[in-house]
Amino acid sequence: MSGFRLLRSRRFTSTESCETGRNVRASTRPGIGAICYPGGVTFRTWAPFATAVRVEDPDHRWGGRGRDLSREGNGYWSIDVDGARVGDQYAFLLTSRTGEVLRKADARARAVVSSIGNAIVYAGDAYSWGDERFTTPSWNTAVIYELHVGTFTSSGSGPGTLRSAIQRLDHVRDLGANVVEILPVGEFGGFRSKGYNTMLPFAVESDYGGPDALKDFVREAHNRGLAVVLDLVYNHFGAADLERSLWRYDGWSENGYGGIYFYNDWREATPWQSPRPDYGRPEVQDFITDNALMWLEEFHLDGLRLDQTAQMWSASGEQLPDGWRLLQRISDTVRWRQPWKILIAEDFAAGDRITEATSRGGAGFDAQWNPFVHDVRSVLTPVWDQERDLSRIARALTTTSSTGPYDRVIYTESHDETGNGRQRLPEEISPGSADSRPAKKRSTLGAALVLTAPGIPMLFQGQEFLEDQWWSDERTLDWSKSTTRWGILALYRDLIRLRRNWFDTTRGLSGNGMHLHHLDYAARIVAFHRWYHGGPRDDVVVIANFGADAHQGYRIGLPRGRRWRVRFNSDYIGYDFGFGNVPGYDSIADSIPWDNMPFSAEIGIGGYSALIMSQDD
Repeated sequence: MSGFRLLRSRRFTSTESCETGRNVRASTRPGIGAICYPGGVTFRTWAPFATAVRVEDPDHRWGGRGRDLSREGNGYWSIDVDGARVGDQYAFLLTSRTGEVLRKADARARAVVSSIGNAIVYAGDAYSWGDERFTTPSWNTAVIYELHVGTFTSSGSGPGTLRSAIQRLDHVRDLGANVVEILPVGEFGGFRSKGYNTMLPFAVESDYGGPDALKDFVREAHNRGLAVVLDLVYNHFGAADLERSLWRYDGWSENGYGGIYFYNDWREATPWQSPRPDYGRPEVQDFITDNALMWLEEFHLDGLRLDQTAQMWSASGEQLPDGWRLLQRISDTVRWRQPWKILIAEDFAAGDRITEATSRGGAGFDAQWNPFVHDVRSVLTPVWDQERDLSRIARALTTTSSTGPYDRVIYTESHDETGNGRQRLPEEISPGSADSRPAKKRSTLGAALVLTAPGIPMLFQGQEFLEDQWWSDERTLDWSKSTTRWGILALYRDLIRLRRNWFDTTRGLSGNGMHLHHLDYAARIVAFHRWYHGGPRDDVVVIANFGADAHQGYRIGLPRGRRWRVRFNSDYIGYDFGFGNVPGYDSIADSIPWDNMPFSAEIGIGGYSALIMSQDD
């Protein structure tokens, strides 16, 4: 149960005193943080070890003075301030047991001036969504486009903003993606960041435009048929400027650690040199669960992706049962409140347990990022063909969990794979020559696998026009490449449309059926069969050539007789004038059993190329 509901259930009937000796009345209204009511604002904060709490009015709008909060007896302090209103700045002054007065931003601040500035009173229910009639896509038809607000566009000399990102949403829609995943937008230290150093989880980054800008982004995405998933970071909170917010919030700590919001022993340490929240404290559980619900309910987001969840249920190789229970609580709460929305984990350690139902001991998430990327990149990046291990392609294509093929998110590029000292896939294939034929051919071959294999496919910003610069929070995406590399952009568009069955010819790409039936180590060619129910316009056969040599008259097995049409050929010269344009011709299936299939046909395929074939009837 969230902290909001816990507080709503309590009834305050008496006047309680601060230890300063000034009598004030605790609020009887629900909520935590700054909550507007007609004619004023309730301020409530959790500070169990403080001896006094005061809300400061730096602009002197409340009669020229701040207000002392009353202790409620449960670790919370509150007061109703008549005359306070939306847009007012405020800060909390918390007196510790040692007498030190700490100036803090509200831990649940919904808006802030900056990471080092005051909090701002914000009315979360005042935004006008208009006549929103968006329907979330079924996740077996989803194609995710991952973007980072600060680098997706630019805004003058500074980082991009949520409103400048809106200007590029038409590009994402026209590409064919139907889900946008944005990297974390919680308030972070400084004005440029990858987003993984959140210091105030309830506030939208001020340099990105604040909370209404995020709502504008979601509304405009929905108007274009795009769902929005948000990346969240609960495995640590950022160190930069943290002392102005959560760090030793009410002055208490043990062993030199971070106080009430964090573990105060060895469990606090994380790989990012930033502190891990104390998942065992009920108030911290409420804090994180309420935060997750806020994004889904108030901001109308369609799903959440949690960063490195393995660092929530383990620390320094030891299990953290509190963290696992918190993951279960988040998923159970979302299932109860908004079951149609998706929860994605980045884990790589828990296996099927992440997507197993909580009733069976799992974490209850819908999907998780998958090691597909490591297998596929290991085959695409070697210089020499003899170094390509097709068994890793086989593993990438066929490894799914017991909960189904769409419980994994698959990709060849992401913010992790292209940043932190790593390179974009074309650059990794041909260092210094990302525009070369091998880089184009093999990176687009990887894209063909992503968009035809079982799973939820994901692209990273700029991948669709062969962005070759490694991702940094200081480098804006080079949009000129969307013009100069228009052919590669068209290739991605065509793949996505087939993945989403735009032309009613490739329904099987969104089905559960998967059979890897052809694995030729000598020729370095694989073929696999995808289907939903099976039959014309449903059965799909994908052929991928991981060798430099083209082939003509190459025989593969097929599930049905009659004519098979080539729906996509990545060697098409229309995608790049340097491609081989080897014809992948339509073929009549013979009654010659092959690859344990009842029929077969001879096809043509270019080097480092993919074909997608299906039937009209």
